[in-house]
Parts: sequence; structure tokens; C-alpha cells
Amino acid sequence: MRSGGPRRRGHLKTEEAEEGEEKKEEAMGEEEEEVLGYLDRVLEEEMIECGDGDPITVTHRHWKGDLGKGLEMKKLVLSGFLTSEEIYINQLEALQLPLRPLKATATTSQPVLTMQQIDTIFYKIQDILEIHKEFYDALSPSIQQWDEKVTVGHLFKKLASQLGVYKAFVDNYKIALETAEKCSQANIQFQKISENLKVKGPKDSKDCSTVSMEALLYKPIDRVTRSTLVLHDLLKHTPEDHPDFPLLQDALRISQNFLSSINEEIDPRRTAVTTPKGEARQLVKDGFLVEVSESSRKLRHVFLFTDLLLCAKMKKTAVGRHQQYECKWYIPLADLTFQTPDESDPCPSIQVLPEHEIEEMKMKISVLKNEIQKEKKAPKGQSRVERLRKKMNEQESWLLLHSPTIPFRVHNKHGKTFLFLLSSDYERSEWRESIQKLQKKDLQVCILTTYELQVLTNSCVKLRTVHNIPVTGNKDDEESSGLYGFLHVIVHSAKGFKESANLYCTLEVDSFGYFVSKAKTRVFRDTAEPSWNEEFEIELEGSQYLRILCYEKCYDKSMLNKDDNEIVDKIMGKGQVQLDPQTVQSKNWQMDVIEMNGIKVEFSMKFTSRDLSLKRTPSKKQSGVFGVKISVVTKRERSKVPYIVRQCIEEVEKRGIDEVGIYRISGVATDIQALKLAFDTNTKDILMMLSDMDINAIAGTLKLYFRELPEPLLTDRLYPAFMEGIALSDPAAKENCMMHLLRSLPEPNIMTFLTLLDHLKRVAEKEPVNKMSLHNLATVFGPTLLRPSESESLKGQHIMSATDIWSHDVMGQVQVLLYYLQHPPISYAELKRNTLYFSTDV
Repeated sequence: MRSGGPRRRGHLKTEEAEEGEEKKEEAMGEEEEEVLGYLDRVLEEEMIECGDGDPITVTHRHWKGDLGKGLEMKKLVLSGFLTSEEIYINQLEALQLPLRPLKATATTSQPVLTMQQIDTIFYKIQDILEIHKEFYDALSPSIQQWDEKVTVGHLFKKLASQLGVYKAFVDNYKIALETAEKCSQANIQFQKISENLKVKGPKDSKDCSTVSMEALLYKPIDRVTRSTLVLHDLLKHTPEDHPDFPLLQDALRISQNFLSSINEEIDPRRTAVTTPKGEARQLVKDGFLVEVSESSRKLRHVFLFTDLLLCAKMKKTAVGRHQQYECKWYIPLADLTFQTPDESDPCPSIQVLPEHEIEEMKMKISVLKNEIQKEKKAPKGQSRVERLRKKMNEQESWLLLHSPTIPFRVHNKHGKTFLFLLSSDYERSEWRESIQKLQKKDLQVCILTTYELQVLTNSCVKLRTVHNIPVTGNKDDEESSGLYGFLHVIVHSAKGFKESANLYCTLEVDSFGYFVSKAKTRVFRDTAEPSWNEEFEIELEGSQYLRILCYEKCYDKSMLNKDDNEIVDKIMGKGQVQLDPQTVQSKNWQMDVIEMNGIKVEFSMKFTSRDLSLKRTPSKKQSGVFGVKISVVTKRERSKVPYIVRQCIEEVEKRGIDEVGIYRISGVATDIQALKLAFDTNTKDILMMLSDMDINAIAGTLKLYFRELPEPLLTDRLYPAFMEGIALSDPAAKENCMMHLLRSLPEPNIMTFLTLLDHLKRVAEKEPVNKMSLHNLATVFGPTLLRPSESESLKGQHIMSATDIWSHDVMGQVQVLLYYLQHPPISYAELKRNTLYFSTDV
């Protein structure tokens, strides 16, 4: 039985072979792409079906200005087209090259191919080549001797009248391709010939590229669909009273009529794509996924049809060109299975980047977004906006490629396994459910010929529902850029479960084009009606959707998922809601219900914009600790470091230092508020509360304390100096400045900062277990410890919003804290004695 993957010379191509051929074809195609890039338009706009008597409608420019300027543009169009003709002729000549030796051996006792096979594979190639050589030889002198009186319309009219030869080629194309494939399987000599055809570069170039016969046989198909495009461009740049104008109109009419007669055969949209049972093959789902291939990440566009799963790569094309896909592999759904945990073999480790690199890239993107908004308002800022957009697209694409970590495996019955990495369990569940739903039907194994696979792959461009990778640069300016700030969510309860189970929910929001898990409720044991009533504060970064997933907790350790070494919990339901800025920005809680597979989850949410969340609001009561100056608290407590800081640090180091994501994972908001109230009122049972409370809530309380200080721990007054100091290049100067600034802080601030610094270093020592590096901790605490209060941050900023300030300064804030975290231990006594602490790299 043949493999379920795409058939190439009777076997699946290795990834290495595919990459090699891909590079060769790209090298040859890039020149053509550049030349034709500005000529191409969307194909459906050009393939106008009309009868002989139908008028041709051309979008025409009225020539009121400089006649010579318009004709000069016409010359540029012709020069580009002539270069593309040269490339096309070189491709046809490369296809013709093996014809003579193949014919010579055909009459011997050991022929490579029979004469019938030769005639089938190379049918009409010679005729097409002669037509285009004649056209090229006639057009070239006209461009070299260019003036406003030169006419070329008669040449294009003659070329259009000879297009009939393409009809014969198109009719024979499918059988030519199948014959070439069968001959390659049967004869190793022909296989080598057909995979290594040499194509010359342009006249001035000595370069030569290697292309497969299969790729070259498709060139005439590709070329004929473009026959009207250059004529449209020429007519736009030819005055109506020029002698060329009626001739070009005639050529366009002939070309369009010809395309109308054969587009059933060359246009994948109109080609009947059927399943083995004769039913129409329909696209059910598509999207961009990251595939792990040869231990590296590749961005793929995956298409789920009614009977097969197809994985494709978007080919590189010049601006303005039609997008094209290349099929990397496909699996018939009748052959596709999901690996169950008990039969999993240990899989190779997946390369995961340190989280601080992901966070740093997010910050860079935020800064770029801010710069783009500023440049839009500036006069003559458009060219810089385009450069910034390009840079941001590159960074967001990098993020999409490197951030997903959740494995999704599919494999066929022949032992071939494919691994994708997804950003969320929601997405993995959607793909799995869609495939399983289709597999419930009576499916037959579909085996596609190379031609059928080519047609199906080409059709993906028109059928796809996801057109661009989800980066900001691919969105219109009018589209919502999402919400920035904090979303407060209360997960109340769920109903509709058929039996009792151990149930919990997770919350995901989209950020920078992909979804991230942000919070998780506690497990409600042995119930069919869980009532969590837990509140979470979730930071939003351009977010547009909130997802809630409901799981049944699995405590069976034999169900270990060897992909990610976590217990496999069963998804009971999932759903998402759009975060409509008009609705969620209300100050009141918004109650809502998500329905999922018969289950209803009740939740409430409200949103605080970043502009508001960045404000440090002093407490009206000076008796508490939150929102009260640190000097007031330490004086009242007669301590050097506030009690709340000491107790939270002690509890985290006692039982939270091994917790994965400590200080990064959100604690339950209601628990944090309970602890806040307890510290503010100096509750006697506070130590008991701390020992019983979830450790993420305690870590969240410490972060909230620093965030709500009326001025940052490193003070408003010194903030500009810290930002200038961290920007110094000379290590000795930076050392001197940064230590001087620490000495300049009030004593409670220095003592508290040094205490926190030592604690965070101890947390980072456990990075192999808790996944929290110094970079991660600096990202979490930097803005909290340095972000100025509103009055200071807006001084001299005129109308700059708090969001702008955040985007501009946040990287510097992180770098300041990181500097001190990476510094050798800092002694308070020596710091006050004015001792310089030179780092090892000074």
C-alpha cells in the first residue's frame, strides 16, 4: 500500500531533499518574482469571461499631462515583461535539453523511454518555445530603440492569436505529469535526469539553477494564466489616441476569450475536487501552526478537508504576486490516529527558549507599537512608519514561531509521525475534535496523484479562511488593537455535568497573536455543580478574547503524558467571549455565561485600562500599609523593613520557592484582597492566614503592596537618574552611578530593596525547578518598583498618555532591576561607606 503522504517519485521526500529542491527553485524564481511583482493582479479580476462581441473594460488613466512620462512607464512595463520572457524561454529550453538524447536511446535495445512516452511528456513544448522565441526576438529591438512612436501592439496580438497551442498542452498536462512520474519510478536513469535539469540565468549572469521536470512542466500552465496581466498594464500607460491602443485592446480581447475557454482546466477553483466516494472535497478548518521538523520550528498552514489533513508551506513571493503553497505532506483521515498516552514512546525534547527572551521580545514589540503611533501623528512620518511596521512584523513572527510549547501529535498507520506545537490547550482541543468528528463518517483512504495534489494545493489559496499570520501588521488601522490593562474575572460556577467529577477551569487570553494561559481555579472535588467563586486579575496586552476551559482532574499517575510530563486532564468543555471595549470598560461587573458542550459556566468581568492601572493612588487612611508611604509604615512599626514584606518573603521561601511560575502566575484575587485587608487592619490571625493561603496569593499580595505604594520604592525623585544611569556604556561609570543612586535612597527604601533583592536571588537559584530566572523576576518586579507615580510621570510629557510612558520606559525599568540582581551581594554598611562595587566585567 502506498504511503498517505504526497507521492514524489514513488516515495515520500525527506525533509532535507524537499528543502534542497525548495532552495533551488526559489533561487531561480526570485528573479522572475522581482520582475513581474508589480505587473501581477488578483487572477479573478483578470479572467473576465466575455464573448467575441463583448466590450473590454479597462481601468484607463486620462492623459492630460506629460505624454512622454506615460510612455516611459510603458517602456518600464515592457522591459520587465521582456526579462520575464527570457527567464521563461530558459526554462523551456532546459525542459527540451534531454529530448534529443532520450530520442536517440529510444530506438536502441535499452531505451530510457519509449517514443510514445517521450511524445506524451514533451508534448507541444517545442511549439511553445518557438512561439516565445519569435516574440522575444521581435520585441527586444523595439525596447532598445524606444521612442513615443514605437508600436508593440501587433506583436502582442500575434502572440495572443497563437495561444491555441496552450489548449493542447493543458489538455495533455495531467497525463504528461503522470507518465513522467511512472517513468521515474521505473527507471533510475530518468529519475536522475528529471530531478536535475539545469536552467540558465539571464544573459548577463553566469548563474545556473537546478530544477525538477515536474516544476518546469507547470511553467506553461502558470504562464498562460498571466497572459492578460501585462496587457492591462500596457493599456493603462498608453494614450487612447496612440496607434498601439486598439491593437493592445484586440490582443486583450483574444487573450480573455482564450482563457475563458480553458479556465475550467487551469483554474483550481473550478476544477472538480472530489473524494474517492465521488463527493465534493470541502475545507473544514485551516490555520497557521508551528511544526517541529528535523528538530527545528517551521511555520506551516494546515488545511483540514473532509477526508484528509494537508500541511503546506507558503512560498516566498514578491510584493504584488499571487501567493502559492507547497504541500509538505498530507495524511488521509482514514489513516490518521492520535497517540494515546499509554502507547506513547518517549519523544525527543522540544527546544524551548528561556521565558525572559519571550518577555523581552514582547517589550520590544510594545515599544515599536508606541513609536508607530507617534510617527502617524508626525508630519512626513509615513516612510518611518513602514520601516517600523516591517520590523514589528519580523519580531511578532519570531514570537509566533518560538512561543508555542503545547505538543499536538498526529501520525498515520504507516508509522510516520508529525509534531505541532500550539500555544493553548483550547486550540489543540479544537483541532482534535474537528478531526475526530470527520472520522466518524465512512471514510475511504484517498491516494492523490501528483497532479491531483498540485490542484488541491493550488486551491488552498482561494479556499483558506485564515489569510495572514496573526500579527499586528496584517491588520487594518481601523481594526481593534485590543485591550491593554487588567481584566478582573470572577469564575462563579458551572452546571450541566452528567455525573460528579473533580473539576476546575483555566482562563486564557490572546496576546501578540497567540493565546496564553493566565489563571486556574482550584479543583472542586466530587461534584456535578462546582461553585468556585474565585476572582482573578489578568494582565491584557492587546487582547481581544477571553477563553474558559473546563477540565476533569485526573489523579491516575499511569496516565502520564510523555510529551510534557504532566498528568493528562480531560477537557469537559471550552468556550470564548470577545472582549468588546464598549462593554467591558464599564465600571460595573458584567455577568455572562459561556455555553460549552451542554455545560454552562457563569462568570463576571470588569476591565481597568492601563492608564488607570498605572496610577499610584495614596491611601486616605494612614493607619494601614497599602497605599501608605513606606517611611510612615516603618516608623509606626519601629522596623527597618515593613512587616508585610518580611512575612510574605518568609512564607514564599518556606513553601513557594519550588513553585513553578512563582510571582508570575496570578493568585486568586479574592484571597489577595483578604490578605490585603488582614495586613491593613493588623489582624491577629494573620500568621494563620498566611500558612493556610495559596502561595500564589501570598506572592500576589507582595507584588500588590509595591504596586500600590504612593510612590515607587526607588522614588519619583531618582527615577530619571536611574534611567540615565542604566543607559551608560562605560561599566565603571555605570557602577559608580548605580551605587550612588542606591545610597541616595531613604533608609527604609534601601533596606527594603536590599531585602527584596536577596530574596529574588534566592528564588532564581531554584530556576531549574520554578522556571523563574533573574530575567523573569526583573520583568515582573521592575515596573512595580520603579514606575513613577502619575504626577511625576506626566511632568513635561504634555499630552503623552500613561500607556505611552509605560511602553517607552518599561524596558529600562526591567534593566535597572536586572542590573542589581546580577550584581555581587550589596552590603548596606559598605554601601553607606561609599565603597565601589566593581562587577567582574569592569
